[in-house]
Amino acid sequence: MLRARTRQTLRFSLIVVMALVVAAPAALAQDHRDATSDYGMVVSRSVDASDVGASILAQGGNAVDAAIATGLALAVTHPSAGNVGGGGFMLVHPGDGTAPTFVDYREKAPLASTEEMFIEGGSRKNHRWVGVPGTVAGFVLAHETFGTLPWEALVMPAVELAEDGFVLNSLAEALNRTVERSENAEFKRVYGKNGGTEPWVVTDRLVLPDLGRTLRRIAELGNEGFYAGETADLLAAEMERGGGYITKEDLSRYTALLREPIRTTYRGTEVFSSPPPSSGGIALTIMLGILENFDLKSKGRWSPDTAHLIIEAMRRAYADRARYLGDDDFIDIPRHLTTKEYARELAASIDPAHSTPSEKIGPRLTEVEESEETTHYSVIDRNGMAVSNTYTLESGYGSGVVVEGAGFLLNNEMGDFNRNPGVTNNRGSIGTDANLIVPEKRMLSSMSPTIAARDGKVVLVTGSPGGRTIINTVLNVTLGVLEFDMNIRDAVDAPRLNMQWFPDRVGFQGFEDPEYEDFVKQLTVMGHRVARGGGGDANSIFVEDGIFIGAADNENGGASAPR
Repeated sequence: MLRARTRQTLRFSLIVVMALVVAAPAALAQDHRDATSDYGMVVSRSVDASDVGASILAQGGNAVDAAIATGLALAVTHPSAGNVGGGGFMLVHPGDGTAPTFVDYREKAPLASTEEMFIEGGSRKNHRWVGVPGTVAGFVLAHETFGTLPWEALVMPAVELAEDGFVLNSLAEALNRTVERSENAEFKRVYGKNGGTEPWVVTDRLVLPDLGRTLRRIAELGNEGFYAGETADLLAAEMERGGGYITKEDLSRYTALLREPIRTTYRGTEVFSSPPPSSGGIALTIMLGILENFDLKSKGRWSPDTAHLIIEAMRRAYADRARYLGDDDFIDIPRHLTTKEYARELAASIDPAHSTPSEKIGPRLTEVEESEETTHYSVIDRNGMAVSNTYTLESGYGSGVVVEGAGFLLNNEMGDFNRNPGVTNNRGSIGTDANLIVPEKRMLSSMSPTIAARDGKVVLVTGSPGGRTIINTVLNVTLGVLEFDMNIRDAVDAPRLNMQWFPDRVGFQGFEDPEYEDFVKQLTVMGHRVARGGGGDANSIFVEDGIFIGAADNENGGASAPR
């Protein structure tokens, strides 16, 4: 798994890198959401994790090295979504003239899965809803394909965070709430203060020794440290103990995949995003293709006419998402969806003065709601290699199940499949064959890691959590930068629109200010049902004249530059 080198050289390299990484939090700590650099940038939900990634860049690691280290650090410092027990997607733009690559490490259905296994629904906070995790395999594949620093050097900062602990800050309150609600004894033991008998305070330090040992096995053995040996034994025992479906055979069969990203252009700028089993890239391409047919800039970013067109583009893209999209290793997805010709047809169907009722787009094919508890981070190095990575446990803290003795949380991603074959109603989820459960199939996702480039050089790295709102958040930020020439801070902070076809209403995030009152009223006159809501956490990077500008979305996030 590790690149060929003598063990002596590897140990020396690891010692040098670790000495600098351990010192990094003091040297690199930046308690803010903005940073500017000409040497690289990492933007994530956790300042500690961003600092780890920046320290890897400072040692000469590339963007993929930094992304792996950041993702593993988030597994420690952002337990509601950062993970080794979940899965996701990594989009890599090499920045050297070679084609971008997409690493698919989405979770898979266990071999024992059946089409109707969850037809009765029920709580998803248990072992039964866990999909086969993909994160470790995805990071290993990314390192084998692009990495430059030793694998161990990328994992050990996370080991140190787990074993030495980190200051909780705002995480304290969230853990207290989650521990109080949890019915999992191991979760309470691992994440509760004194087993949950006392409340955490913001100055407390959380130490995760079991997770540290798991990460050490991953550092030493790569995939074999997770999908085989002690970790696999512990995970399989946990499944058997709780009535889950994953076996050691499921773990041994899991593979991450390299795929070709979805590629489109928007007014001459290349836009790369996620292919199936994510719906993000196709849906984003449909929306951008529709909107390219209108002169949005002349109408103004905050005119009701512009908002109306954006909403109608979203409505049409999400209808096609429900009809056609799933894991294309198991289904055939129509090729016309990403063509400019199809986008022009959809654009021509928009009434410029009135909303189109969603029922007229097609029969209701309601899907399961995706949780908003995902996390996204963006990375770029001094040579222009960029990584956009989104990964998840699905619900906040996933299934709520901590693997006894291994210290990591498991996902509940099986809920992202359509669970009720052939049944459509106003309450629930079904319907389309494209995303029904099949053993070893990857469930449909909305994760949309996205990179825009001009003349082969990256200009924007973005993405978001937010369940099905993810694609719309990415569209809002991308339009802000590429269409309306907003700086990255303004594009990230700007109010957001969210229309998902069904329910037939428009969610607004950030439009509470009275200055938008008339704007919302005019949209209502056009026939749009308006409600509060949105989502997203668009940790993004913009590149201008060789300068990397990082903008973290959440007030607790961090934009970190190597020093």
